[in-house]
Amino acid sequence: MRSYLYVPGDAPAKLDKALDRGADALIVDLEDAVPLAGKARARAIVAAWLADLPAAGPAVWVRVNPGPAGFDDVRAVVGPRLAGVCLAKAGSAAEVAALGTVLAAVEEERGLPVGAVPVVPLLETATAVLDAAQIARAPRVARLQIGEADLRAELGVTLGPDERELLFVRSQVVLASAAAGIAAPVASVSTDYRDLPALRASTVAFRRLGFVGRACIHPAQIPVVNEVFTPSAVEIAVAADLVERFDAAVSSGAGVLVGADGRMVDAAVVRAARRVLDLAGQLFDDPEDVVQL
Repeated sequence: MRSYLYVPGDAPAKLDKALDRGADALIVDLEDAVPLAGKARARAIVAAWLADLPAAGPAVWVRVNPGPAGFDDVRAVVGPRLAGVCLAKAGSAAEVAALGTVLAAVEEERGLPVGAVPVVPLLETATAVLDAAQIARAPRVARLQIGEADLRAELGVTLGPDERELLFVRSQVVLASAAAGIAAPVASVSTDYRDLPALRASTVAFRRLGFVGRACIHPAQIPVVNEVFTPSAVEIAVAADLVERFDAAVSSGAGVLVGADGRMVDAAVVRAARRVLDLAGQLFDDPEDVVQL
């Protein structure tokens, strides 16, 4: 998944339109986008919408509230069409585990395999970022995501043009994810949906740091994010050639393999190349067609 579009859970018309916006996934929001007085209504809207959702289309995640309100959220929305839940303001591994206990009960009640619903904790506080390694190892955690707006407010951080002020935070979350053996993290939203050149620059930086997708707050951001996280024809061709020559060298018992760019190639380099090909295989019916472009 390259792009995740946030959609308010209390707006049925927006939910329906979001399906055709081009995002790989939707995050239906029951937290910040819904006022306290409207939580119960939003749960009912999202539950009914999910029940009628066709099998085809973007993956649908639901951002649930922290604490007991989040337990009510999952009791309302868990079902076959739900890809997973994003836990807002996840503060500790224990909080993630508590949500997992509720999820297990709901899954069993509804005839779903226990463990079927993964969790993406949103790290929105300094405490959560410092505990990222433990949170990443909590049961059901598929990947991590940073909620940078709340985090910046707590830290008193103002981002400059290159956003280096949060480099440590972002790198720590990538490192915690890799150490826990979960998927690489998804980047935080850019709140200025009108400045697409800035969005592109920061999204490229996220990709270089090890992020594999980005959340969006506006449909205009989706094409930029999708493009940045889509391997180019040149990247796919180079990866395919590298893997082919490496496999041939291993089969023949050859020694050191040198890439076309003159660099020595080892198993770690090839793993990265295989990841490019895996992603291309998910995005394109025939990656070889892309190579020929």
